[in-house]
Amino acid sequence: MTDASAIDAATKRLALALDALEAALERRRDADRGEETLGAQLQALGTDRSRLAADLDVQAARVRALESTNREVAHRLDAAIDTIRSVIQTHGQ
Repeated sequence: MTDASAIDAATKRLALALDALEAALERRRDADRGEETLGAQLQALGTDRSRLAADLDVQAARVRALESTNREVAHRLDAAIDTIRSVIQTHGQ
């Protein structure tokens, strides 16, 4: 092999190595972009979770208040029904 052909072969190997390095660098950049996207999605999910948890707390409190109101109304209706029955029995005889 002559010096010129050895230099050409080394130049080709160097070019191939540089191409491989450039491809590896591009893959790394793509992976970094994917991690950034994943991080942003994770942050968004955390925010949504916090908002949903707060909404759930509000709705749970509302349910408790409605249940309490429902029990009170049922109690008052029972009392009214008992009063009406008593009046009917007293005046119906």
